[in-house]
Amino acid sequence: MATLMVPPLLSSPRDDAMQLYKAFKGFGCDTSAVVSILAHRDASQRALIEHEYKAMYSEDLSKRLTKELSGNIKKAILLWMPDPARRDAIVLHEALHTNIDLKAVTEVICSRTPSQLLHLKHLYVSLFGVYLEHDIQSQTSGDHEKLLLAYLSTPRSEGPEFDQRLVEHDAKALYKAGEKRLGTDETTFRNIFSERSRAHMAAVSSVYRNTNKNTLRKAIKHETSGNFKDALITILQCAENPGKHFAKVLRKATKGLGTEDKTLIRIIVTRAEMDMQYIKGEYHNKYSKTLNEVVHSETSGNYRTFLLSLLGP
Repeated sequence: MATLMVPPLLSSPRDDAMQLYKAFKGFGCDTSAVVSILAHRDASQRALIEHEYKAMYSEDLSKRLTKELSGNIKKAILLWMPDPARRDAIVLHEALHTNIDLKAVTEVICSRTPSQLLHLKHLYVSLFGVYLEHDIQSQTSGDHEKLLLAYLSTPRSEGPEFDQRLVEHDAKALYKAGEKRLGTDETTFRNIFSERSRAHMAAVSSVYRNTNKNTLRKAIKHETSGNFKDALITILQCAENPGKHFAKVLRKATKGLGTEDKTLIRIIVTRAEMDMQYIKGEYHNKYSKTLNEVVHSETSGNYRTFLLSLLGP
């Protein structure tokens, strides 16, 4: 469930565009006015506002926002403006070109469904004139690279059905490829994790837990490392419980000294219109604190207001 709160009585996209223009005029930007509008509009409404703004003022709204805003609020609002697929493409392009961030690349690719990835690949090449696979090959290596490329290109079912015999076969194969032997057969892990559906992988995890000493997640942590390990764990956790996975990532981003604002922004912005309600529930269950409380303590000003608006009450 999404957490985005859209007012029941909405002003028109034209009125919103006019109010945004008014917020930009004069000395300094009225950032709180910008937040009060954009933090309460869904993707289709934001697109209409952008269209109206361009028609009325012959200027791209995103370009004006870039000029008027700064710091984390600028990063958050600029990432919020596009629709989900375009946003994913932008995140990946930046993570593969401007500020290399293979954790972000891994998170986006390994947490999306096959249909989302197919749309993302087409959009990426149309936006940036280069294939996503090519950019991945230029920045990644080894088993991590092979897994990401396979996960991007392999068709997988998105339904709830799975073959119990194949599930049991895969659970045994993963045990033999990892914990049972000296060294790890990474190819078996890569093939199973890139070729099987989420429903299948959740069932494999359950069988593995019931037939072996360790959970599959623990086995991955013991047997693999680095970005390859992160990719496998992301695929597995998103198969079992995506909300729990993103709750853990958010906890890591806000725990200890300093806050990983980039991660905080990316996850809240990308999940607010999807499943943030579940993520909030998992966060509270696991850490006995609400995500809203944590965001409130880790942020300030309009940046705090914007993120809390996306998180809902």
